[in-house]
Amino acid sequence: MRYWLLAAATLFISGCGDNGQSTLSPKTKPAHAITTLWWGMLAIGTAVFVGALCLIALSWLRRHREGLPVLGSSERASSALVVAFGIAIPAVVLVALWAVADLVVIKQTEAPARGSTKMTIVVTGHQWFWEVRYPGTPAVTADEIHIPAGTRVNVVLKTADVIHSFWVPELNRKADTLPGHPNTLLLYSDKPGRFGGQCAEFCGLQHANMRDTVVVDTPARFRAWLHNEVAPRRAPATPEQQAGEKIFLSQSCAACHTIRGTSARGRIGPDLTHLAQRRSLAALTIPNTPANLRRWIADPQHVKPGNKMPGLLLREPQQRALVDYLESLR
Repeated sequence: MRYWLLAAATLFISGCGDNGQSTLSPKTKPAHAITTLWWGMLAIGTAVFVGALCLIALSWLRRHREGLPVLGSSERASSALVVAFGIAIPAVVLVALWAVADLVVIKQTEAPARGSTKMTIVVTGHQWFWEVRYPGTPAVTADEIHIPAGTRVNVVLKTADVIHSFWVPELNRKADTLPGHPNTLLLYSDKPGRFGGQCAEFCGLQHANMRDTVVVDTPARFRAWLHNEVAPRRAPATPEQQAGEKIFLSQSCAACHTIRGTSARGRIGPDLTHLAQRRSLAALTIPNTPANLRRWIADPQHVKPGNKMPGLLLREPQQRALVDYLESLR
């Protein structure tokens, strides 16, 4: 019994921390519409469940005992209850929920009409990170999606491999990324903030660690961020950083990653042109610190098993120079 209680308590506590990914904490109109529908469905489901328990209790209290006659009025009442609770009420409730979902919720959460937004970004799902491009500019980032507050943003969703599902619950609904079939979704927030997201379609070993963050900046701060992202990498300023860049270009790093302003043009992993601007590594798996970056380079499979990045067998001075170089990419 102790083990069962411990397991139940663990499950209960595990639901307390939502990491900014709760459908019950809406920050926009689309998310609020989804939350309202969820609460309505919960209330109706609870009423149906309680009604079923009441009928079970009533049937037990009025159960037929051997040797006692069954009254006709009781049979008619029982039939009426079965018809009401088994057919009529469920039919009415399901039609009402369908009407609300179709006429209200879907209308508020659907993708923006063409030409109705001032800004478009392209988000591509990879196993297991999100690539983010800003059309009309060379800016490319990963996992941390910056948009300006007060601006309706059309997100074009693609995939480089399998089906993923882009989901930022505090802002809008889920939308799948389908091979060969781009999908669209509206992102909007009238206030700055950070909103956690998660791939919501099982896509492989590291599905649970395919997360993202939508960073809503003030318009001025967003313009400054985008201006910096458009620029190529900053040239190495110290001898150690120069040595680090040579190591990066001579190792397999350059075959998988791009750093604009160098000969590295890889498309397998994230673009690293401004890696040091990001708060996290490996799709929010670990914070972006020099120690974590060094650990990630040395043994990426220990940090995120199954990812496509091989470990680099570098000596201590080489690791230090490479980390110093990557930390300079701001």
